[in-house]
Amino acid sequence: MTVAFLRDLPMRDARLGPIADKVLEGKRLDFGEGMLLYTTPDLPTVARLADIVRRRKVGEKAYFVHSLRLSQTNICYVGCTFCGFQRRFGEEGAWDWDLEEVWAFVDRHYHPDLTEIHISSGHHPKRPWQYYLDLTAGLTERYPGVQVKAWTAAEIHHFSKITRPRRGYREILSELKEAGLVALPGGGAEIFAERVRNRVARAKVGAEGWCEIHRTAHELGIPSNATMLYGHVESLEERLGHLMRLRRLEDEAPGFLSFIPLAFQPDNNPLARELGRAEFTTGLDDLRNLAVARLVLDNFPHIKGYWIMITSELTQVALSAGVSDVDGTIKEERIAHASGAVTEQGLSEGELVRLIRDAGRLPVRRDALYNELKVFA
Repeated sequence: MTVAFLRDLPMRDARLGPIADKVLEGKRLDFGEGMLLYTTPDLPTVARLADIVRRRKVGEKAYFVHSLRLSQTNICYVGCTFCGFQRRFGEEGAWDWDLEEVWAFVDRHYHPDLTEIHISSGHHPKRPWQYYLDLTAGLTERYPGVQVKAWTAAEIHHFSKITRPRRGYREILSELKEAGLVALPGGGAEIFAERVRNRVARAKVGAEGWCEIHRTAHELGIPSNATMLYGHVESLEERLGHLMRLRRLEDEAPGFLSFIPLAFQPDNNPLARELGRAEFTTGLDDLRNLAVARLVLDNFPHIKGYWIMITSELTQVALSAGVSDVDGTIKEERIAHASGAVTEQGLSEGELVRLIRDAGRLPVRRDALYNELKVFA
């Protein structure tokens, strides 16, 4: 099988031959093989292999969703060093919406095709637990047919600390599900390696807690996404270790919908100042990270190209490097832009359909759970 593959695209690194054999045979890659994918100079072969896996899983389809980003506050006590979004009380640029202000924001952006409200915000030190239940239930009731995908594992951990009496993750998630929550976003994972986490997200939920929350969500029938923040102080080994841990978790407690690598945005945050640089990840690094993820995370349905962080142009290229989802229209994204993202804050359906079609893929509008709503034949 490798011979046919080589005729189609000759390899420049012969060490990839055994990996190509395993990929073509549908076998799982080990850590050493993952490291070779991260370090080989032959990125075109890595991308080609990832594209084979993508095609095996979804054919020529590429997915997007009509999504609205809701960040009802940027007040946060956690202090992640990579974040330019967070503010303290009274600080310039801080906002903190009550429920009526949330409804007004969604009303301004609502349209009949809106499918998903994606909530990710600060860890507010004073809002009570009932506020978050009311927010989730209120969105579900006020906007029938719109799915609430909300509350990262870091926020679930925060909720467990503010409840009185203190509730466990299972109880928190069960109450949110009853209020209308349909899925968890993947934020808060950052890098699982303790060395890195202590440097960039010391006060945030730890790797064990993040995994426990997603495991519990899956057991309760709440699917989720997973992320990895890369391009700062982590090593390639730590990136791969992160992927391996996600793969193991999906084996043990299935429920992940997609994996989204998040490129570090090097502006307006303490980590960028500490590193003394304002350099974005390179396009080649972004493509390699997406392709390696597609090859290593063999049990994940989708790898998502998050155009907000890597640009829509590179996301389009990534559709030939393992990516099967381009996220969505998004609208009003604030978190990445606060740390220096230079992309638009949203794209139209027409722009996304063109992006996908021009890449030779079949555009499919989906909902938050990957149910297909419209195929653009």
